[in-house]
Amino acid sequence: MTTPLNAHRILDVIDMIQRYRLDIRTVTMGISLLSCARSTMKETADAVYDKVTTQAENLVDTVSHIEAELGIPIVNKRVSVTPVSLITAQAEGNPAEVAHALDRAARETGVDFVGGYSALVEKGMTAADERLIHSIPEALSATNLVCSSVNVASSRAGINMDATRKMGEAVKKAAELTAEESAIACAKLVVFANSVGDNPFMAGAFHGVEEPDCVVSVGVSGPGVVDRAIGSLEGATLNEVAEEVKKAAFKITRAGQLVGTMAAERLGVPFGIVDLSLAPTAELGDSVAHILEHMGLEQVGTHGTTAALALLNDSVKKGGMMACSRVGGLSGSFIPVSEDRGMIDAVRSGAISMDKLEAMTAICSVGFDMIALPGSTPAETIAGMIADEAAIGMMNHKTTAMRVIPVPGKDVGDEVNFGGLLGYAPIIPVNTVGNREFIHRGGFIPAPVHGFRN
Repeated sequence: MTTPLNAHRILDVIDMIQRYRLDIRTVTMGISLLSCARSTMKETADAVYDKVTTQAENLVDTVSHIEAELGIPIVNKRVSVTPVSLITAQAEGNPAEVAHALDRAARETGVDFVGGYSALVEKGMTAADERLIHSIPEALSATNLVCSSVNVASSRAGINMDATRKMGEAVKKAAELTAEESAIACAKLVVFANSVGDNPFMAGAFHGVEEPDCVVSVGVSGPGVVDRAIGSLEGATLNEVAEEVKKAAFKITRAGQLVGTMAAERLGVPFGIVDLSLAPTAELGDSVAHILEHMGLEQVGTHGTTAALALLNDSVKKGGMMACSRVGGLSGSFIPVSEDRGMIDAVRSGAISMDKLEAMTAICSVGFDMIALPGSTPAETIAGMIADEAAIGMMNHKTTAMRVIPVPGKDVGDEVNFGGLLGYAPIIPVNTVGNREFIHRGGFIPAPVHGFRN
């Protein structure tokens, strides 16, 4: 039975819809697949298909009804599952069979994406982990709706450089297998440090083993709301800007909690978390970069950009945590180049570079995100980028991640269009100085001494 809606909360949501560009970026159902492990890959894949189609059967219809009832656009309906390497350890065969089963289940249930073709290898790789990593390019190039992620580092374990090298090779291979589609498989692959099991955003979502059998979480997005909140603050001090961002984040989070609670009740599963991440699109008025520019930066990438991003991230988290006790996921700003018009313009003009994006990772969660690289970029260079991002996450006890796309046949000066929410991007220059010997040393970069907390 649905709890009656509080009148004040309804009016608050209506006000946001009328005055701001409010949407809920995703409602994501997390599903445990631990009961699906079988002795063969086909049996495992069949069990996965049955579990997902049964559990998520009513997800899209339920969320669509809530969308119509509240008048809030809910952009994506998604599913995340237990990291697939955990359920294929005893199965003989190719784990890509499970990816095909997940793809069929996604089409059957009508969800936009399913995440969790994943492995957690920060402390070492099992045989099942290695098989899954090897299969990622095949799995992502042969499916449309499956997303993959691999966690290669943590503050407690350090950086698994063998896995980092393999992921550089996987990104390169995935690009080659989808060369005719602008290397689109790479847009569905994220490499993490300090990944979390309650992240509702793709492509990095998976259902953590510490989660219940099934749970519903919400990703609220909302850069347009924050942008409009500070748009009228010309001449205000930065602490006044921070207060206004907190107020906007409070409202965004309340809307997300409302949607998540309604969805969980109607689906008969627990409500998980609200992820406060500001996730942009390439549409006008939906840019994180433009928020930073409205604080006073002439263009994102100039000196002061990282400080402005720190203000934004902290204020969003403070406002959100006051609104909801169930805040989780990544809850940071995303700065995907191809999905943010302000970021696209900054790359075009040369105002932002890979070095600046790496520096911004110290503040946000996914610093190298949806970046189009020259197709000639070596796998070792990509592995070095992964290692750099992982090092920032490891040293700062935060989630960091990388999603880059080396586009075959493209070079600096070209542009590539990925379509839909994935947007378009100029090819960004990459440092061409070699790092092959460093990457091929393998082994582990040890965790920092302050990573040992007990």
